[in-house]
Amino acid sequence: MSSSLTVEDERISLLLLPMECTCILTGSSICGEEVKFGGEGRNSAAPKSRLTSLVPEALGFGRKHDATVDIPLDTMNNSKNKERELASWEADLKRREQDIKRREDAVTRAGVPTDDRNWPPFFPIIHHDIANEIPVHAQRLQYLAFASWLGIVLCLVFNVIAVTVCWIRGGGVKIFFLAVIYALLGCPLSYVLWYRPLYRAMRTDSALKFSWFFLCYLVHIGFCIVAAIAPPIVFRGESFTGILAAISVFSDHVLVGFNSLGGNATLRDSKR
Repeated sequence: MSSSLTVEDERISLLLLPMECTCILTGSSICGEEVKFGGEGRNSAAPKSRLTSLVPEALGFGRKHDATVDIPLDTMNNSKNKERELASWEADLKRREQDIKRREDAVTRAGVPTDDRNWPPFFPIIHHDIANEIPVHAQRLQYLAFASWLGIVLCLVFNVIAVTVCWIRGGGVKIFFLAVIYALLGCPLSYVLWYRPLYRAMRTDSALKFSWFFLCYLVHIGFCIVAAIAPPIVFRGESFTGILAAISVFSDHVLVGFNSLGGNATLRDSKR
């Protein structure tokens, strides 16, 4: 009888072995329940398989094989620090903007004119506003001075054109370079030395600026006289479109002579 039960128990153990392995892998609790077997209706506990010790435990939360994940706390601190820095920069920018606006309002209330570039309109390079900054009784004189400055600029440009024609007709390249130098230096220097001091003197009624204007304008008149006569001092005076230069080239080149006479007439008009 005992031998027959032993054989039957071994058969039941072999049948329960796959189910036991499945329970171990899935984590089911059915493996711990009692199983009825045997022809006599007795309750006997199912024999545990020796393979349970060979099956590794399932990995998951709360197990001894869980992977450790390090979450650095410095990233949170750095983000907070960056937020504080951005907030401080924004507050600093707002403070500077308010300071600049307050200064502009103070300058406007004080009536101090700001020298914003507004002329010429298509490419502003200088500040010029006679109608709003110059007193009414001095505006006519200031407009005449402005026309005189525009005249000298026009004369110097026309002088470059006329001397270029003379150079093409065989006058030499040196006179062309001299004419270009006169134009490049004469236009800005005439504005800085005498026109801008006169403009500021009219605007602020400054005696010092008036005296500087008279001194520089006398030099300007002397330069205009020399250019109108064009004496044969530097390269026979051909770098200017003056009277003597026109007479010397009129017999050889009629077109060059007419250009010189035209430049001379323009120069005399600007001097007036």
